This record gives sequence, C-alpha cells and structure tokens, in this order.
Amino acid sequence: MQKITRTLQKIKALKNGKNSRSILLGAAILLGSSAANAQLTATGQFRPRTEFRDGYSTLQAKDAETAAFISQRTRLNVGFTGYRFKFFAAIQDVRVWGQDASTINRVTTAENNGVQLHEAWGEIMLNDTISSIQNLSLKIGRQEISYDDQKVIGGLDWLQQARYHDAVVLKYFNKGWTADFGAAFNQNKELLAGTIYNGVPAATSGYTAGTNGLGTNYKSLEYVYLARKFFFGDISFLFLSDNFNKYTNVTAGTPPVTTKVNEQGIWTRNTTGFYYNVNPTRKLKFEGSVYHQFGHDKNGRSLDSNLASITSTLQVGRKLFVGPGIDYLSGNDGTKAVTATSDNNQFDPLYGTPHKFWGYMDYFYASSGFGSQGLLNYFLKAKYNLKDNLTLFADVHCFEAANKLSDGAGGTQTSYLGTELDLKMSYNMTKMINIEAGYSVMQATNSMASAQVKAVANANLTPQWAYVMVNIKPNFLNKK
Repeated sequence: MQKITRTLQKIKALKNGKNSRSILLGAAILLGSSAANAQLTATGQFRPRTEFRDGYSTLQAKDAETAAFISQRTRLNVGFTGYRFKFFAAIQDVRVWGQDASTINRVTTAENNGVQLHEAWGEIMLNDTISSIQNLSLKIGRQEISYDDQKVIGGLDWLQQARYHDAVVLKYFNKGWTADFGAAFNQNKELLAGTIYNGVPAATSGYTAGTNGLGTNYKSLEYVYLARKFFFGDISFLFLSDNFNKYTNVTAGTPPVTTKVNEQGIWTRNTTGFYYNVNPTRKLKFEGSVYHQFGHDKNGRSLDSNLASITSTLQVGRKLFVGPGIDYLSGNDGTKAVTATSDNNQFDPLYGTPHKFWGYMDYFYASSGFGSQGLLNYFLKAKYNLKDNLTLFADVHCFEAANKLSDGAGGTQTSYLGTELDLKMSYNMTKMINIEAGYSVMQATNSMASAQVKAVANANLTPQWAYVMVNIKPNFLNKK
C-alpha cells in the first residue's frame, strides 16, 4: 500500500508538470504494482488407497470373507488472491475402482456419482492494508472448518470424501489473538414457504455429517472460537450450538409402520469447553481438552455429557517421541432402560476426526455406532524419525466402556472392550509424493461383540486391517 501511495504521489507530481507521457508511464507502474499483489494458485491431489478389511469398524462373523478394494480421491484446487479478497474452489471425485461401467456412464446413478464440489468460498478482507489489525475478514461459502487438534471440529481428511460446511465465518486475528464467529443455515431446496429441514441423508449418500453414527445433519449451527498464543503454548475456548429439526413419530398402516414426520421448531445441542497445548520444557508437551454438552440431542432428549482428554509427548533423543494419554467421553448406564424422556449422558465429539484419536480401525465415534455407554481410551503413542523422509508410528490403545454394560440377564458384564495395536509408516519420496502404509490388529472381548456394543453373533475377536496409500499433491504453477 505504501508503494501504491508513493506511486500516486509521483503521478500527481508528473501531472502538475504537464508531462502526459510520464503520466501514462506512472499509471502503468501503478497498475503493475496492484497486479503484483494478485496471486493465482492451482494445485491438485491424487490419492488412491488399497484396503484389506477383516473386521474394520465393527467385528465380523468368524466365517466372513476378507474385504479388499481400492478407493480414490482426485481433487483439483484453484485459488486467487486479489486486493482485499480471496477466492478458492476445490472439485473432487471420490469413488471405488470398478463401481462404474467402463464404456458408458449413463447407467451410473446419481447416488454413485462421486464428483462433488468440496469447497467453494470467497473471503473479503474487511480491514485495509494500512490497518493496525493483522486480519479481519469474512469467509463465505462451502469450506472446511478445523480447530486445534480436530477432536471436536475437523476436516476429517482420512475419509476420502472429507468434510465441509456451508457456512459464513467472521475471522479476526491480531497480536496472537484469534476470534472466529461462524454460522450455517441448511435447507433441502428452494422453498416457497416454511423452513422445515430434513437432515436425514439418503442411505446411499455415504458418511453423515456428525460422528458416532449421528445420521442427521444439523439445520443450523452457530459457534464462537477464541484462542490466544502464549510463550508456553496455546489455549482456546469454543462455544458451539448445532440445531436439529424437530419431528414426531407417526404410526399408521397395516401392519403398522412408524415414520418420522418433520415439523416446525428445533432441538439445540450446546457444546462448550477449552483446549490447551503447552510446552513446560523444550522436549515435553501436554495437549488436551475439556468439554461439556447440554441442551437437547437430535431426538429431543435432555443432554448432559462431558469429555476430558490429556496427551503427553516426550522427545527421547533426537528421533524418538513417546507419550501416554487418556480420553474420557461420558455415556449412559447400560443397565437402565432408555425412554424418550430419559436424560442422555453420551458425549458426541461433534464434527471431529475420530480416526486420529480412537484407533485407526475406527471402532469408536466413526460412522459405525457402538452403543451409548461412552468410552475410556488409555493409550501409548510412539513416533520415530528413521530418516528425514521416513517416519514410523506405533500406537497401543486400551478401550473400555465409560459406564455399565448389561449382560442382558439383569446383571452386568466387563466394561473392557479390547486392545488395539496400530502400526504406520510414512515415506516422503519427494515434496509432492508421499507413500503411507499401515497395519492394525485388535484383541477384542465378548463385551465388544455384545448386543450393547457392536451386536455381532459368533464374532471373530481378533480383527485386522491393512492399507497402502499413495498421495500425490502437485503444484501446477510451480516452475521448479
């Protein structure tokens, strides 16, 4: 901005000197200076992943066959930064190899069409370049929203489709302070009257918006996020309300069939709490969070639940990082009957990234539900930088229900659910090519297979899962 101001002063001086040729030259310089501030970006992603599933997400019967398939994400990202605005769009195609006819696409149903507009947003800079505020902007449109460690708000990048929100976010940043105010309002289509929203996705649409098999997208959402950077780490605060359209169960017909009929009004779920990331010493780090949920869940039940988490990481030598941790997510008493008027004590980690925290086999808080008794996750994680471009990971998880489990006969059964070992290797072939491979195995208990958790009869209690993934992220405008 100072360069532009100086250029204007030069043009004015030249104008006073009646030198028209110099005036045109000065104007060209000014336009060139403005154009230099504009920036075009064009990047992409090609990410095929081969998976072998023998008990991924839920236990399998002993006689079940191993599943194997290749899924692929192909993404094209285009961005442009101009004077006081940004534009970004990401188009992606997600599908499994072989799901389409290879000679004609007219037989592909709309539900199986993996082409999707993943992001499309514009950001307006509300402060001028001479403002003392570092950033004050308004981001509008389809966008990923991620905060902190992504335990409750994250992009869910592991899932090939990932996650987005159609939202508007007012963003403020200055001198280590961050303040974001976000809101979203969803409708199924353009209406002539009313705002009733059907948040239950079609059965073929894939992963739903929330976690723990939520199965219902919010009608509207509002949140406030505040964060402050200190010399010892980061601390943040979140208050989020997601609202679900009210409904009534209507039974009719012969034989009787019960259906949900949406009506005016909303049930509001509130989540509030803190996240911290501190470094007491150069080689020791603590990271964790505390959240509380209240209000009503998507079915109108009164909600009162909690999450508490702490993770430690200690650097041992130059290449090894190790640390234990624990997650607690409250749940319901499995020995008590659930009614429409009973309180719900099950914490739902909103729109986070479960794959990152509760085992790579995704038994908890992913798309496959596991009952409502909550979770205790004791874990030990290790990372070893074998080379500059090769990193090895090993995690051990001990899973336990956070509340009582019924044995179905008036008593209780052990709350311990199983032990999982996750092994992973990440190799950066180049700056744009990464190869990742992993293997996970679990020793589950009969409680995991029970009706209150995974409800699998004659289950194989030693499930396994393995994958190999290639991730190519080209920068199309990079001349090097």
